Amino acid sequence: MAVLEDALKTLWRVFLNTLMLGLSLVLITRADYLPLNFLEQVRAYTRWQEFNYESWMLDALLLKGQMAGLSAPRYLNILDQRRVVFDYLDLIGEIQRLNREIALIYADPQVKDPQSASADLNRQLLEARTSEERLAPLAEAVIQSQVSAVLAEMHLTTLGQPIPPVLYHVTPLPYALIVSPRDQIRQEANISLLPGLTLEQRVAIEDAVAHGLNRSTLVVGIGGVGVYPTMVMSTTDLNWLVEVVAHEWTHNYLTLRPLGMRYEASPEMRTINETTASLAGKEIGRRVIERFYPERVPPPPPPDTASRDGEAPEPPAFNFNREMRITRVKVDALLAEGKIEEAEAYMEERRQFFWDHGYAIRKLNQAYFAFYGAYNDEPGGTGAAGEDPVGPAVRKLREQSPSLADFLKKIAQVTSFEDLQKMLAAP
Repeated sequence: MAVLEDALKTLWRVFLNTLMLGLSLVLITRADYLPLNFLEQVRAYTRWQEFNYESWMLDALLLKGQMAGLSAPRYLNILDQRRVVFDYLDLIGEIQRLNREIALIYADPQVKDPQSASADLNRQLLEARTSEERLAPLAEAVIQSQVSAVLAEMHLTTLGQPIPPVLYHVTPLPYALIVSPRDQIRQEANISLLPGLTLEQRVAIEDAVAHGLNRSTLVVGIGGVGVYPTMVMSTTDLNWLVEVVAHEWTHNYLTLRPLGMRYEASPEMRTINETTASLAGKEIGRRVIERFYPERVPPPPPPDTASRDGEAPEPPAFNFNREMRITRVKVDALLAEGKIEEAEAYMEERRQFFWDHGYAIRKLNQAYFAFYGAYNDEPGGTGAAGEDPVGPAVRKLREQSPSLADFLKKIAQVTSFEDLQKMLAAP
């Protein structure tokens, strides 16, 4: 019996390894959905600054394979798992603190020899990074196992195993060059650039593509990438971390199904994918925190502070989402009338308006809305979606579904916005 059980486990591992490799190859080639001629036109400006996913994914898969062989989280009880994760987050916080202090020394005009002045801090930084490199694989394995346990509870597994397995790796993330036409808001290209580019280099790439191809461009920072294993930004925020891990796993889940396979088919399909992943990431992430880190559950929002009788009402606070939504709606209207220059002038005017209210948006243009408008998981979203009906339709399907598993299984079969609308109309 033991021999048979070992053989079944071996076959299961071979199947998962084959699946992981296949998923990695699918994700590497997903950009081929973009029109090849236009993509190559954009890449003429970016080719030497592009991020190499193939080598990163192979290295990450090798690392994950080594940790899977150890099965370390299985030998740790919940208290030990929590200790590993908290120690790892403390190390990240220490590294961030040391980097800030070193940067201050180099910026201080009173310091004549910043290299000598920061020598001790640099020594501490080297030690902290060495400790982080040793602890990170174990901390990631713990969080992967915790997310997997929650997925099993939520009936999102096959024979108790998420398909694909939950795998992520914290790493410096590439930037994303977003390209949109000027006469409408639509993501034409999303090119991944090297993570170490300076602001001047990013602006130079934006300007070169914008002027050379008469497009709206923006280089944005991202928090995660749904390759396999997924890429996640370094953070000390545990709630954000598990939410992003779950968000990117949802993309991997969808990539094996019709919805994810058609991610690049249209702007509507991209919005359906991103809104679905955002909804699932929040639900799964919240469940992980509730089960394994209950003290980190966010407090409920404060009650409405409506004015009492006889008191003058307080002036309404500045609402970023509301104002951004107003901006998007007017921009859409101007572009629909063919008033491109007027729309761009209006966006710059509104960018300065946001600056005056404490929001430092470097560039507000068609590419900005093309990127941020796809994340529409909450009413109003970031405001960048405007009156786009796609996000509300996804949210409505989730409200109609008895569970997250039921929602994901249904929406994973969607191949167009019309499919989603028919699904909503069905009894």
